[in-house]
Amino acid sequence: MKIAIAGASGYTGIELLRILQTYKDIEINQITSRQYSGKSLKEVFPFFNSYVKNLFFQEELSLDDSDFFFLCLPHEPSVELVKKILDKEKKVIDLSAAYRIKNPSVYPKYYNFEHKYPEILLEAAYGLPEIFREKIEKASVVANPGCYPTATLLGLYPLAKENLIEDNTVIVNALSGISGAGRSLKEQFHYPEAFGNAYAYNPIKHRHIPEMEDVLKHVSGKDINVRFTPHILPVSRGMISTITVKTNLSKKQLEELYHLEYRYEPFIRLVKQPPKIKHVIGSNFCDIYVDKDEKTGLAIIISAIDNLGKGASSQAVQNFNILTGREETYNLLDISKISILYP
Repeated sequence: MKIAIAGASGYTGIELLRILQTYKDIEINQITSRQYSGKSLKEVFPFFNSYVKNLFFQEELSLDDSDFFFLCLPHEPSVELVKKILDKEKKVIDLSAAYRIKNPSVYPKYYNFEHKYPEILLEAAYGLPEIFREKIEKASVVANPGCYPTATLLGLYPLAKENLIEDNTVIVNALSGISGAGRSLKEQFHYPEAFGNAYAYNPIKHRHIPEMEDVLKHVSGKDINVRFTPHILPVSRGMISTITVKTNLSKKQLEELYHLEYRYEPFIRLVKQPPKIKHVIGSNFCDIYVDKDEKTGLAIIISAIDNLGKGASSQAVQNFNILTGREETYNLLDISKISILYP
């Protein structure tokens, strides 16, 4: 099987290369980057030298030359490219938000473009295997989830599935490493600005809010309001989502509920102490801790992921394994040891 990665010089593309280089039965035969077009992968990223053949970045994909596509591109270009790939009757995993939300009216408000293919929005599988595994298995296009939604939805899923969220409102405070903003240069992520600093951003209209609410409605059958505030941490990678929700369950009942839901999930680890990002960086694991404040009646769920791993690229590979009939855990249980992490 020949694999193409569009946008391979960004952080999610680099992470895909890091993981997929271990697959013996595939060939990565196309990688694109407008910035590095014509340069070899080894020249731009020397740490791949021992692992990947001498690939060269190209500016555009040839849709005829590969069998399977990963897209690590901005949202609007992905809209059109997914359509072209599907017209070739090939499969694609899209790491942008272009096909995550079923309602096309959301896109002008949150992403500043009109969505031209509402029929593909309905067809696309949302790539969170712990919730949508059966649909992913049959899909031609998988919309890989955002990092904040991955951490938050995995934290909320057992409660939402059983309709145990009171008042239909959840409060989410999440913290992400700087790599979540991508590799392009931005002033606020310049080292003197970011080092020793932390701050909230987009506390009212973050574009991941409708994505989370869309999935929660699908799971629960109800409109659940997500009061979401993201924060930037002065670290390269890693993410913590702290979720506050009103429920009648005790701490013991919460632990039993989450155990029953996730006991067979290979990438969910239920932990006894609040999780740490250092325990998940470089991996496809999501660590989840549950607790209950009996005084207020509020449950606290804390989840930790690598925003470039389970929040992006390793989850995309998990979806790839499902789509191609492999064991879901294939080459993913110990990916932190594959090669150097970047960043």
